[in-house]
Amino acid sequence: MPHLIIKEEAGRITDYRQLEERLKNNGYRLMIGVDEAGRGPLAGPVVAAAVLLPEGYDMEGLDDSKKLTPLKRDLAFERIVSSAAQYAVGIIDNEIIDHINILRASLRAMTEAVRKLAGQADIVLVDGNQAIPGVNLPQMAIVGGDAVCPSISAASIIAKVTRDRIMDHYASLYPLFAFDRHKGYPTADHLEELRRFGPTPIHRKSFRPVQELIGQMDLKLA
Repeated sequence: MPHLIIKEEAGRITDYRQLEERLKNNGYRLMIGVDEAGRGPLAGPVVAAAVLLPEGYDMEGLDDSKKLTPLKRDLAFERIVSSAAQYAVGIIDNEIIDHINILRASLRAMTEAVRKLAGQADIVLVDGNQAIPGVNLPQMAIVGGDAVCPSISAASIIAKVTRDRIMDHYASLYPLFAFDRHKGYPTADHLEELRRFGPTPIHRKSFRPVQELIGQMDLKLA
């Protein structure tokens, strides 16, 4: 099956159950869902997750992780990891992000996650409009897939909660920054922390607000 892009229309996609049935009728029974979290922050890693839900899954609370409250995300995370689902994550740190750019880093994280499960699946369903490089499986890219495809929704939740917990840990290492609240995203509070205290070792130096701040600091020292 060739790489295929399905575009979401007006917030919905053609009946996912029908799509799933069509894939199964073509021999694709075991489907890995893939999504990532952390493209936009100024600090920390980008995290991708791959999830293989068991056939006949019936799991409540699956949705795009961004639409869930932190409590509902944590509950869904625990249900996924304690179920018969198989999952894996890929984590790319800020230094590699600075070296290869965030898009390539996100795709590398997805590749790492998928490769850990690839021998157990028939097809990869990925949120977005790009295929994942280095994966020897048919792929289907679905724009808005994290809101409509259960396996992608599950991957979205695993990726988001995993990254949030990493940022919670960084909050204890860098107490001047409220990483446990803003998770490294460019909120007003985070930008004020950057101006007051300067970047930490986990900040992405290639991202404009951090890059501009470093430039200003260099001018003051010159």
